[in-house]
Amino acid sequence: MEVLNASVFPYFKYFHGVYNLLVILLFFYQAGLGLKIRRDRLTGRPMTIGAMKRHRRFGPFLSVLAAAGFLAGAGIVYLDEGRVFEHPVHFLTGLVILSLVCTTFLVSRKIRSGRKEWRNVHFVIGILILCLYLFQAYLGLNMLL
Repeated sequence: MEVLNASVFPYFKYFHGVYNLLVILLFFYQAGLGLKIRRDRLTGRPMTIGAMKRHRRFGPFLSVLAAAGFLAGAGIVYLDEGRVFEHPVHFLTGLVILSLVCTTFLVSRKIRSGRKEWRNVHFVIGILILCLYLFQAYLGLNMLL
């Protein structure tokens, strides 16, 4: 483990940051697709089938990417500091984000044609995830810099 610490390990936190920045950008892309679908539905325009397919296909994959980013961050902190709660606000924010991502995934399974209540829940949780991800990035940058 000492060889790993001396050579590559110090850079893991930067890899974690870059990886999660990409995940955040992908979440904003996913949100853009969702907003396009929502706008079309609310205005009565013809649905953009391509956007719907990408949004539905990409959601589960993005959920896994978010979980991997959280677990990697917790693992890096544990290996570096000896405990995962070294940065409690960052850890808890990540845990809340992961919980909301899982909740959004489960809610998305309840969305049915012609019913909007689960769509609204999905929409609100999605906005909350984006806001928390921005806060999480702010916390992470403050730890790195």
